[in-house]
Amino acid sequence: MKPRIETIDTVLPLERSEDEAAWREAAAAKLGVSVSSIGGIRLRKHSLDARHKAIKVQLRLDVSLDGPLPPEESPRWACPPLPPHPRTAVIVGCGPAGMFAALRCLENGVKPIVLERGKDASARRFDLAPLLREGRVIEDSNYCFGEGGAGTFSDGKLYTRATKRGPVAEVYRILTAHGAPEKILTDAHPHIGSNLLPNVVKAMRESVLQAGGEVRFQCKVVDFLVAQGRIHGVMTADEQEITGDAVILATGHSARDIYRLLEEKQILLEPKPFAVGFRIEHPQPFIDRVQYHLAAGQPRPRLLPAARYRFATKIRGRGVHSFCMCPGGFIVPAATEDDEVVVNGMSLSRRDSPFANSGMVTTVEAEDLTDLAKEHGVLAGLAFQKELERAAKQAGGGGQVAPGQRVTDYLKGKLAAGLPATSYFPGVNPAPLHEMLPREMTKRMREGLDLFGRQMHGYVSSEALLLGFETRTSSPVRIPRRDDTLEHPEISGLFPCGEGAGYAGGIVSAALDGMKVADAMSSHLGGTQ
Repeated sequence: MKPRIETIDTVLPLERSEDEAAWREAAAAKLGVSVSSIGGIRLRKHSLDARHKAIKVQLRLDVSLDGPLPPEESPRWACPPLPPHPRTAVIVGCGPAGMFAALRCLENGVKPIVLERGKDASARRFDLAPLLREGRVIEDSNYCFGEGGAGTFSDGKLYTRATKRGPVAEVYRILTAHGAPEKILTDAHPHIGSNLLPNVVKAMRESVLQAGGEVRFQCKVVDFLVAQGRIHGVMTADEQEITGDAVILATGHSARDIYRLLEEKQILLEPKPFAVGFRIEHPQPFIDRVQYHLAAGQPRPRLLPAARYRFATKIRGRGVHSFCMCPGGFIVPAATEDDEVVVNGMSLSRRDSPFANSGMVTTVEAEDLTDLAKEHGVLAGLAFQKELERAAKQAGGGGQVAPGQRVTDYLKGKLAAGLPATSYFPGVNPAPLHEMLPREMTKRMREGLDLFGRQMHGYVSSEALLLGFETRTSSPVRIPRRDDTLEHPEISGLFPCGEGAGYAGGIVSAALDGMKVADAMSSHLGGTQ
């Protein structure tokens, strides 16, 4: 007789949450059966409920009655062979949008040619050393540019609210098929870690190559080949013309030269809201103590991950919120040119750094930049970001040293010489961050921090440190596209995609958009020639 499989939700105390015997007892009670009738049990979802002192774990379990659970194969990715004369898609950018677009193209019988301005993940790692130790930026190989995009060396958080945009579980399965830990399939807030992600993206590249696609590194696009309202390829910095039946533009939000090229060629762009602010850093034990209701000095229990938080409010029509929170993480330099300082956050898979950091940012709308728009037009947001990044460079005093200020001093408008310890390797120089953002933005940031300090007692303290500036939260422009075909409304064959085009905000949403655009483009091309 074929076993009956039921899916149940249950809640267990933290100390019993990894005990399969406790799972079986809970499942038997839920289903009204004996423990002995359970032939197998498998975890489907795992999430913490830390709202109260007695921490609980919510579990979703598959339960097999009167027989074993059928074996479950580990996820794998495969596609049919390309046809003899496939259509081709030039994909500009090898971040999550570009990589997932390439895989989906292959599934659809379209050959992808992926062009990446930076280096492969192995070579790229060596270019982080001069950035961290000498403060010298290698402009096409850094924390933003190179195989895997900005996510490869800057965290790997997979949590997304983009559940309505597409098959999130499919993204997780593809990542697992390429070496990501299988726990991302069950964790409520999955995370891979910057130490594991490089091997995942290298495996994805190998899948593209083995299936008949191409991936070319140090291949910077400097021009679009457009004739009679249609794009038929791109020109690279070494004067190669690379042509295809369509171009997917998946360059990420830091490829500012691409925005300038689009404007120069009079290809329609639109301003969009974005956010700027700081990285805020605390000792991780403080965040653990507050979030997990621990006594002073009590270590975090072994079964609990480094605690996270999220804050958001609206002040005079503008958001103030935490962004890309990295528990047990590090602050890293994310500049892409030598005349700027930009900060971002990352975590390793273990999340065992003694620090917690997060972006702390406020929204910027087009109407906030009217003076800059007079000179820079649709690229006013880029100009504003650049102004802040250059100011940070000057205030830092050299290299990638960042300007910093205690949160308490920022709220008082006071500059003090001493700063708390930080995970930011290039170093921090005391600076009056309270004078460096426009006045209204500073007022909003102060009101937001004051509110968050009341919501989490101790969040505002002399041990909390602000570093400037977090400017690359999202693209300040959108490359428009049609709702039906996802093509640019003026340039046939051009498919804007991912974060850089203004349609995503993280690894998973960028991957989803890459697959969505590849499907729309493949349908438009109609398969083989």
